Amino acid sequence: MSEVIACKICGLVQQMEPVPPDSQAECARCGDVLARVSAASRTRTAAFALAALFLYVPANIYPIMIMEYMGRHTENTIWGGVKLLYQEGMWYVAAIVFVASLLAPLLKLAGLFFLVSVRGARWQKPRTWIYKLIGQIGPWAMLDVFLLAILVALIRFGHFATVIPGTGAVAFVSVVMLTLLASSSFDPQLIWQPDPLERKPTTTN
Repeated sequence: MSEVIACKICGLVQQMEPVPPDSQAECARCGDVLARVSAASRTRTAAFALAALFLYVPANIYPIMIMEYMGRHTENTIWGGVKLLYQEGMWYVAAIVFVASLLAPLLKLAGLFFLVSVRGARWQKPRTWIYKLIGQIGPWAMLDVFLLAILVALIRFGHFATVIPGTGAVAFVSVVMLTLLASSSFDPQLIWQPDPLERKPTTTN
């Protein structure tokens, strides 16, 4: 069954037939991609999300920063930083760090696993809502702020202390990058495609 679609670039309204897997439909006027269906989208999304989930634990267990200062050796983890901020009375900053570094990536991964594992017509609207929610919470994974904090520590303490990014920093950066790849790999058109395993209701005369 064909559908009417307007090109986002030139505005041409045209009919588009259902796009088969691993194919794309292009605008007849400007050649812009109107729709693209990737058969491996679900597999790639699951692979990236699973890899990010495996790295999520070391990202929060291992230290993100190792400091040598006046003979003292300290190792700081993300959770340790949240607790320290809370103990110093900066609970609002602790809450932001907790949401951005711990809660947001985990919720995003849970949503991606739900999108690739659940099928069926009755889950189409909830999956669409979750897909939009993932796009909203994505900016909360503040990789740029995290790297800026390490850079500030390197510059500020570089003259009288040794600051080394720890294993947790590498794992955290990998989690954020893999989560971004997972969310960008998922094709939202898969949500509204009929499930081949779902039985159609039969009618009797």
